[in-house]
Amino acid sequence: MFPFIGEGGGYYYYIIVGLQIFCGYHAYQRGNLQRWIWLIVFLPVIGSAIYLFSEVFSGQRMRGPKIDVGAIINPGAKIKKLEDDLRFTDTFANRIKLADAYLASGQTDKAVELYETSLTGTFADNEHALSQLMTGYYNQNRYEDAIAIANKINRSQKFPKSKAHMLYAMALENTGQTELAEKEFKAMKGRYSCFEQRYQYGLFLKRAARYDDAHRIFTEIIDEVPHLGPIEKKTGREWFGKSREQLKAIANESVNK
Repeated sequence: MFPFIGEGGGYYYYIIVGLQIFCGYHAYQRGNLQRWIWLIVFLPVIGSAIYLFSEVFSGQRMRGPKIDVGAIINPGAKIKKLEDDLRFTDTFANRIKLADAYLASGQTDKAVELYETSLTGTFADNEHALSQLMTGYYNQNRYEDAIAIANKINRSQKFPKSKAHMLYAMALENTGQTELAEKEFKAMKGRYSCFEQRYQYGLFLKRAARYDDAHRIFTEIIDEVPHLGPIEKKTGREWFGKSREQLKAIANESVNK
């Protein structure tokens, strides 16, 4: 009944089975069993852990975006469904959902083409689609096109601390506009937030051989970690780890000079 769990696991076997039963019963009571059952059954430990943190421990106050269980088990199935949805109902919303899925899965060319053909008429200024198209352009090394889109959306309230703003600064650097790039990086510098943006600013400084300034940026990021809540620590984990790696790299470079 419970695949991938061995018969000889001793107490661990019963703990895992009990965990599956608890998660399954809890999901049944909440009316979410159909959504969660396959993840709990086919990925007993990971699936149960995801369920517990998403539906039991997190609570309404701490809850983040819902997990797409189908995408975890079979990422290609999500794209196939979105493609079928678009063929059945060709709407702007369905186009953008599919384009977003293409972009997230690394199919940048398909995503860009779909964004470009969708941003017309009354949807020509859709902020989400423009930001995503900007990401696609940057991934294609089309930096001038990315900058052009940034100039369309830079008055938005969401722009200052967005990924699009970060890519704008990076595109400016890649087109030789380093002073403007640094100005934009500095605009994203805030304590206890914008960790990816600040990490990229540190890399920018390092590429300019401003090692002391880069060291300061990476150090500030790491020093803030003990003062963060669990959600902030989780979302920024990648950039904390990379900042530590950069501090080690800078220290090694200093020793080898």
